[in-house]
Amino acid sequence: MSQSVFPVGRLRLRHLLGIEGLSAEEITLLLDLSESYVEQNRARGGKSSLLRGRTIINLFFENSTRTRTSFELAGKRLGGDVVNMSAEVSSIKKGETLMDTAVTMNAMLPDVLIVRHPDSGAVKLLSEKVDCAVINAGDGTHEHPTQALLDALAIRRHKKRLQGLLVAICGDILHSRVARSNIHLLATMGARVRVVGPPTLMPTAIARMGVEVFHDMRKGLEGVDIVMMLRLQTERMQGNFVPSVREYFRHYGLDYEKLSVAKPDALIMHPGPMNRGVEIDSEVADDVDRSLIREQVEMGVAVRMACLDLLTRNLVSNTGGAT
Repeated sequence: MSQSVFPVGRLRLRHLLGIEGLSAEEITLLLDLSESYVEQNRARGGKSSLLRGRTIINLFFENSTRTRTSFELAGKRLGGDVVNMSAEVSSIKKGETLMDTAVTMNAMLPDVLIVRHPDSGAVKLLSEKVDCAVINAGDGTHEHPTQALLDALAIRRHKKRLQGLLVAICGDILHSRVARSNIHLLATMGARVRVVGPPTLMPTAIARMGVEVFHDMRKGLEGVDIVMMLRLQTERMQGNFVPSVREYFRHYGLDYEKLSVAKPDALIMHPGPMNRGVEIDSEVADDVDRSLIREQVEMGVAVRMACLDLLTRNLVSNTGGAT
């Protein structure tokens, strides 16, 4: 099996199920390797043979064009064989249980299983039933580790650091696995984190994660280095969490008036897909000097290449004893 051209260390873990539990050294390892893949991708240096002979299965129980395509590109650029499976067209739709699916996937002898699931904890449960490495591509409201890594990479490339930065994560914190993964990563790397949103969209115990909680957007954005907006996840809402979309934008939608209290060089982020005019104004989203939104998509491919690289290294080094 050919090796990465980049000198790297190893992760302790067999799977990437979340950011929680990763050390600052492991996060830095992933970001440094991702940086190398950014440069390789931009040089259009051709397809790597690193994962030749490896089989990667994208198993998505939820739709996600952006994340699934990013993982597919990452696997193919490393020379792996990538198979996409959607719950909408599989036996899962016919009533197959998660455990039956795990047995089926395991019988196909994949090297890496990338899973997105609407229920928190489902990916971890599945990882306990298969012999391959598992990457969490988002489970319920729990975690979305590769999104946090790509966000961190985009920030680090512009700010040259994560430690000491003040980051505001704004919007639907309650339903956001992106928010949780980012909070874990930023705290581990020494950044300060604020969460900003209406009380109805704020988890009751969120302060226990070491964040500062704000319900007033202007106060929450005061003096911040990074403004990270979140999508209103109406598909996860049962009941009325906001009075109306118009009212929500008036109080919590990012526009230049609210952004004016942040640092003059504050950067704008959004994990996508964006609801323009709901959580962010189009003019702000498309600001070429301050918006990292398009760059986040590019960073996603590089981060997922790094994750596949390191986890398949563990398959080699931890045969019979990976944890």
